[in-house]
Amino acid sequence: MNESHPSTALPTTTAEPGEPGCAGGLTVLDLPDLPDPVNAPDGTADGRTAPSAALQDRLAGRLSDITSLHEHTERLARARGLAATLDTVLASGAALLGARRGMLVTRRPGGGPGQPVGHGLDRASLGALETVPTEQSLLARLLRERDRPAQLHSHDLAEDPATGARLRELAVHLGLGGAYGLPLATEEDGPLAAALWFYDEPAEPTDCQRELARHYCEIAAPLLAKQLEADRISRTTEALRRGLLPDRLPRAAGLRLAARLVPAGLERSTGSDWYDAIPLPDGTIGLTVGSVSGDGPGAGPGSAPGAAAAMGRVRAALRAYAVLEGEDPVSVLGDLELLLKTTEPTRTATAVYAWIEPEERRITLAGAGHCPPVLVGRHGAEFVETSLSAPLGMLACWEAPGVEFVAERGDTLLLYTEGLARRCGPTLHAGQANLRRAAADAPRDVRIDPDRLCAHLLAVCPDPDAAGTATDDLMLLAARFE
Repeated sequence: MNESHPSTALPTTTAEPGEPGCAGGLTVLDLPDLPDPVNAPDGTADGRTAPSAALQDRLAGRLSDITSLHEHTERLARARGLAATLDTVLASGAALLGARRGMLVTRRPGGGPGQPVGHGLDRASLGALETVPTEQSLLARLLRERDRPAQLHSHDLAEDPATGARLRELAVHLGLGGAYGLPLATEEDGPLAAALWFYDEPAEPTDCQRELARHYCEIAAPLLAKQLEADRISRTTEALRRGLLPDRLPRAAGLRLAARLVPAGLERSTGSDWYDAIPLPDGTIGLTVGSVSGDGPGAGPGSAPGAAAAMGRVRAALRAYAVLEGEDPVSVLGDLELLLKTTEPTRTATAVYAWIEPEERRITLAGAGHCPPVLVGRHGAEFVETSLSAPLGMLACWEAPGVEFVAERGDTLLLYTEGLARRCGPTLHAGQANLRRAAADAPRDVRIDPDRLCAHLLAVCPDPDAAGTATDDLMLLAARFE
């Protein structure tokens, strides 16, 4: 395994006649003046000879290299999100180097390689390559803060004593021939990631291919730095957002609870949803789901972080109101509406609150502009029709009657937010109908387990937004009476 450090990295050169052409550093090539094809049809009328065929081939090769590099950098610029960026870097690097397989790791905050991403490698192969000890890892060398090589290359991994016994063994097992690796680093951030590409046979990239790959990685590194920072912020924010919701559900005799949360990305979301199960002092349970909107009419995705913070405040207030007067859902939502208008005047919220006596299976609930709950029983599933009411904070005074009924043993009450309904159909109304139908048609062994029922509903209502640009959170809370 040969290492090249920055001081010995391949220089950027211009091609001379008779030398291999390469895009190099995209330097300006001193082209000979070409003859005027009209005034000098033989190419010699102006006293200069026509360019040789070899030079023309050199120029064509240089232009082809520059075009290829440009196409791959454009593809990188169009990548959206960290995962797409990493996949693009691997695929483009493989194309520029003429390799078929590759792997890439980002650097963990504390140093060392993170989870690998593969190109042309299945999960088992990636897992096997992860077993290479750190002291033998080529990727770990490319991630070093100090003495980091500018490139690594081996003509034949299986026969290269510098690669270490474990990597040589895997090279034979996985059919890896030559290898070429590059770091992705910036002066400001240091090493960000390392990539290693593999040939199927003993081989090394040409000088031209190395230069193209090196320049590509120099362009990719600052873009990757921005994606890594955006991903870090997103993960931190999502962790804080999830921390505003319950980390576990309470247990009560005669009642089994399950929940699902699929939040939309904060960069796309225009609001923030909640769910909660509140154990009350008298042994009853308060169940609620709801959604807080953004910063007033016309609020866009930029309002989502503020809506998430407001959701945390609203949910905390609702818990307090539930403890004080939980058996009266209308009063709980009325108090919440007053709080919202007083402390969050630019926001609105939809909500359902249900007070449950598990032993008697008695349910009292009220809704404010929210999707109607679904009651799943042995003979099917039906909507619990709450009276039509406006969202909280929208009218001068919110008021709606509550609904009271007794569930049968084995019934399951489903509370959900608009995101799930929209996932189940092209419109909100169609999605609600499809959700009810999916719950009614669930197999018996699924309906008797609230956790499996939640998973089933997510599976049979596939996300129509395959591109991952959903703007609605998804909350589902199921309560089964034993």
